[in-house]
Amino acid sequence: MSNQYELMTLFKDGGFMMYPLVLCSLIAFGVILAKAWTLSIAHRDSKRLLAEIEDLGVGGRLEDAIETAENTRGPVAAILLSGLRRLRERHAGARSDGADVQKAIATTGVIELDFLERGLPVLGTIANVAPMLGFLGTVIGMILAFQAIEIAGQVDPQLVASGIKVALITTAAGLTIAIPVNIAYNFFVTRIDRLILDMEEGAQEVLGLIWSLEDRGGYEAAS
Repeated sequence: MSNQYELMTLFKDGGFMMYPLVLCSLIAFGVILAKAWTLSIAHRDSKRLLAEIEDLGVGGRLEDAIETAENTRGPVAAILLSGLRRLRERHAGARSDGADVQKAIATTGVIELDFLERGLPVLGTIANVAPMLGFLGTVIGMILAFQAIEIAGQVDPQLVASGIKVALITTAAGLTIAIPVNIAYNFFVTRIDRLILDMEEGAQEVLGLIWSLEDRGGYEAAS
């Protein structure tokens, strides 16, 4: 109860600038949770999937490879599935030079990358705006402090204490929000970069299957 009371007291003493700061923290917290869950699923089993697709492709089992990709979630699986389906369509009719498969992979890659990066601009904005809101609160606090001095006509520590308190609380709140949000933003960017490499590896895997299957003259149907 004492900690809750102290937090509410700080919120009250921080003035009205605490409202947008708390709003920023709530939005950032929600985005971080959603992003962490999304990227966790996206990273799950990506290496295992690439290894399985490679083994099935070497064996010419295209249908089994498609089924494996269909049963796996994540952008790497989506990339593989898009390319494998287009590869099946091409091999059902004529030989492929890989251009249409590359186009399908590229289109899916753009869609998946957009999905992965969704929410990052929000975190980036909050990481930049929160300190600014805190500094704005600092300016407002100093204005209140000098206004109190002007009204009293003398410098009294008790008169300026409330204004300085507003300045310090809002600055601390803005930095407290911005620092973890910035760390989370950079962490997510690193994870997405790793996923992009996995997606590119998956694209090369599918393109490699084109030449493998054409050399074999077709593929085996799933048993």
